[in-house]
Amino acid sequence: MTECVTLITGASAGIGADLARVFASHGHRVALVARREERLQALAREIVTGGSIAPIVIACDLAKPDAGDVIAAALSAAGVEIDHLVNNAGFGLFGCAAELSRDEQLEMIAVNVSALTDLSLRFADHLIRHRGGLLNVASVVAFLPGPRMAVYYASKAYVLSFTEALHNELAGQGVRVTALCPGPVPSEFQARSGLKAGVDSPALAVSTKQVAEAGYRGLMRNKRVVIPGFGARMVPLLLRFVPRGLVLAAVGRLQRGRGKTAD
Repeated sequence: MTECVTLITGASAGIGADLARVFASHGHRVALVARREERLQALAREIVTGGSIAPIVIACDLAKPDAGDVIAAALSAAGVEIDHLVNNAGFGLFGCAAELSRDEQLEMIAVNVSALTDLSLRFADHLIRHRGGLLNVASVVAFLPGPRMAVYYASKAYVLSFTEALHNELAGQGVRVTALCPGPVPSEFQARSGLKAGVDSPALAVSTKQVAEAGYRGLMRNKRVVIPGFGARMVPLLLRFVPRGLVLAAVGRLQRGRGKTAD
């Protein structure tokens, strides 16, 4: 019988690292994917020290067009298949879309959208064969238009829509599919995207560990969408009662004060 693993992208820090810890603590052997191999090796040692099965480490840049091939080759060389796939890798950039680097924004799409789609489709046959699960990490911003983070918000809207569709399509084949939509969490994301630290409402924030635990529980229960935290769960609910134009204007005003160099 072929050994199965849980593949987790963006596992070197933040939500991804905590997702690896949570899956490992529930008996899954994890395969860790990210660019920073030293971070992955350190996490792998931590997981082994905690009594879990030794992870597979795959150092890979998901922005590269051959990332899926690299991951597939590494799994084949290890003689394993995927029974659970966690597409967590992603990043954002703060600023007006027309003023930010076009290349960096296209790289964001490559990681947040293209790589996630590639891996979801590439390993769908594994998930079906092993009646496993797919957890795609979107964001609560998937429900919103995003002035000053236009491409990031749009990429997460794609993740949510794509994942909800797969939840429906794969249900009859025994595959659990969940979109995880956290609010802001304290992580490296803010520094990478150019956001001020500490500007997000405490009512929306939860820890990366809480997000990871909620995502795991939701996937195992085959929940279509998981939004950790009471405050974040109120966002899509309130949007039902507010015209889209007003939401757009409100988000635009809020975003003006979020950059490291506010207008």
